Amino acid sequence: MRYAWLCHPVTVAGVIVLLVNDHLLKHAWPGFVTGKLSDVAGLLVGPPLLALLFLRRADLAATAVTGVLFALVKTTETGAEAASHVWTLVAGPSRVLADPTDLLALPALALAWWVRRRSLAAPSSPRLRVLLTAPLALLAVAASGAAPQATSEAVSVEVRGERITVRTDDWSEWTSEDKGDTWIWADEEPSDGPRRRPATAACVPYQATRCYRVAPGRLGVEQSDDGGDTWRLSWTPPRDDRDRLVRQYGDRLPRSHSLAVRGWRGGHVVVVANGAEGILLRDEAGTWRRLGRPGEPERATDLYPEGITAVFLAGCVLFGAAGAGLRRYHRGYLAMAAAACLSFLGFAFAGIPSVVDGMTPAPEGIQALLALLAVVMVPSGFLVGTVLLIAGRARPAPVAVGVLSAPLVYLAAYLPFEGWADGTFGSYWAAVAVAALLTSLVLAVDLALIRKDATKAPADL
Repeated sequence: MRYAWLCHPVTVAGVIVLLVNDHLLKHAWPGFVTGKLSDVAGLLVGPPLLALLFLRRADLAATAVTGVLFALVKTTETGAEAASHVWTLVAGPSRVLADPTDLLALPALALAWWVRRRSLAAPSSPRLRVLLTAPLALLAVAASGAAPQATSEAVSVEVRGERITVRTDDWSEWTSEDKGDTWIWADEEPSDGPRRRPATAACVPYQATRCYRVAPGRLGVEQSDDGGDTWRLSWTPPRDDRDRLVRQYGDRLPRSHSLAVRGWRGGHVVVVANGAEGILLRDEAGTWRRLGRPGEPERATDLYPEGITAVFLAGCVLFGAAGAGLRRYHRGYLAMAAAACLSFLGFAFAGIPSVVDGMTPAPEGIQALLALLAVVMVPSGFLVGTVLLIAGRARPAPVAVGVLSAPLVYLAAYLPFEGWADGTFGSYWAAVAVAALLTSLVLAVDLALIRKDATKAPADL
């Protein structure tokens, strides 16, 4: 009875809606409809999932806590910030925004409570349903939109005495009075008059032969040691960083707008306004450092293709391993599993961002058709596959292998690219190699366990 609420067909439908909406539809068509659909499905799935954390049955408490937490997150900045930190730990860089209009989804708690009452009269859920539903519910709830991308650009730098000020195009600014080691952010009151024209070149005080200027039309800084007669490139992002920038900004790559030079006894610093990239600093030791946007999360790297591939591989392992233990209905199960996985993959890659080399989005008509196919086939394939596993008397060991190893395959195929995005792997192809190695190891263990179970299969017939 403890798991009947989570395994009720209405709750399972909410899990599937949450998976498809948050992992696919919100990326393809972000907006009011997909946002509110996510809230409704989350409030339907949240209470039964939260109820599993209590030692004793406390369904009413789980429902009430879900509603209170949802209201706090959607109506207070403190709640939204706390939720952002939690979701970042669970699902990577995320940002939850306070939006009181999301409270329109609260009636979904009444539907969750109705499902709970209906589940009390249902028989105990088989372990197979629990093993399939719980991990999917956790994955669905962990889905969240990427952190909002910064839209303002650092466009000018000004030095007055000890203070260095970097201003953005939306009337905010960062200031530093310790040579750029620490920065303070503040909103600036809009001025009635025109802004001072940003400086694109400057020379070191009392050292007129050393000058700097922003590289025209690109992200970079040039340096001259002969008073501006000749110039050479002093800083530009390394190749691997440029690949990340393409994933972060697409076709609108940031460029350097303005710079300023501040001289101190024994050295000088250079501060550059690098557009959407924020601040670039050359310290007194001559080392260039990208400071980004102090006090703000770094713009998320678009890992959509890698994420979709990891989900696809995890789905294949889940369906494949579980189906290996079927005693009947092998062909029907294989057909439904293949249709579900391929429809998911087709829709996901039809709308893949054009920033990925050699790939462009499909026409909108084809995307809409594939989206409809995915919305129909993915839930249908999962439900029909579950029914066939039960009707076909699937052996529990392969099913357990599929359920337990699918998340491992997802992590093995995806986490190396998260490492590449945050700089752990300098080369993208190093991340590819690590992902392939880890995924192969998980699959090898799965295959060994399934083969071991198959040798015992005749004794079960």
